[in-house]
Amino acid sequence: MAVRNEAGFITRSLAAVLAQDYPSARTEIIIADGGSNDGTRRIIETLQAEHSNLFLIDNPGKIVSCGLNLALRQVKGEVVVRIDGHCEIAPDYVSRCVAHLLAGDADCVGGPVTTVGETYTARVIAAAMSSTFGVGGSTFRVAGEAPAFVDTVPFPGFLRETIERNGPFDEELVRNQDDEYSYRLRKHGGRILLTPDIHSRYHSRASLRRLGKQYFEYGFWKVRVLQKHPRQMSGRQFVPALFVLALLLLLATVPLFVTGKIVFACGVLSYAIVNFCAAVLVARRTGWALLPLLPSAFATIHIAYGLGFLFGLLKFWKRWGDHSTQAAHGKLQEYTSLS
Repeated sequence: MAVRNEAGFITRSLAAVLAQDYPSARTEIIIADGGSNDGTRRIIETLQAEHSNLFLIDNPGKIVSCGLNLALRQVKGEVVVRIDGHCEIAPDYVSRCVAHLLAGDADCVGGPVTTVGETYTARVIAAAMSSTFGVGGSTFRVAGEAPAFVDTVPFPGFLRETIERNGPFDEELVRNQDDEYSYRLRKHGGRILLTPDIHSRYHSRASLRRLGKQYFEYGFWKVRVLQKHPRQMSGRQFVPALFVLALLLLLATVPLFVTGKIVFACGVLSYAIVNFCAAVLVARRTGWALLPLLPSAFATIHIAYGLGFLFGLLKFWKRWGDHSTQAAHGKLQEYTSLS
């Protein structure tokens, strides 16, 4: 687990990990903390006193990919499961990952995520993030009932030998490091299995501002993933940026043409109608009380991601052709486990 300032969730997240039905004597829990200053470390240290298989290490790089690479240097086990500090895994999560991996079902395995929220706004955001209109065809968020080989899964389980073969996580990427890693794995012939018998819950952001920041960063860093692996992108991932760019271009025509205002208004109105219709369909399934804020949540996701992608294009415009994967510690094959 790579965490930073997760005091609001780390107790529940770790409680779910510690409650696994897999033998605790055969499990080690390694947490890489990226300089938390909100009490996260104190919570972890308290739990350490009760659980000898719980280890806390420092992550001076602060971001998830750096923390994961540092944790992987200490891994002794044959199976590695990557957990998020914002999620709760089912009691049989590890045992089911182990079973699928040892059976040879896939090189990487995970399951669908149920996104939840505790406040009204968080529940609205959770509903938006669990809908096709909100996040496109993100399979693990809108998964069906049958196992399927997919592009990526959240909170994946791997055989250690698979990680050693695939190399470290890319430490340049603040976001989207899982997408990039999954693409490399598939490029090397690996199979990623999404199976409904592996369950987890993810706690959504609690405000539209934080949701916007999250998706802006997703869009921003997706540009670097595109530059490193052009074939990793699917068509749906370009849609938010094209939508925002179209709105900006329409807005630019307002002072230039008499019909500019009408064209811009038609563009905004068209999106608003589609947005509201999607909100009605989602609210019918999740609860009508969520309807008033759902259109705002959808718009936040789409516009923030699109703006992030456009800003990423500007920020990294000189990086086309740079396919490097950055990791401060080199290849995992060179890592030395602690004895």
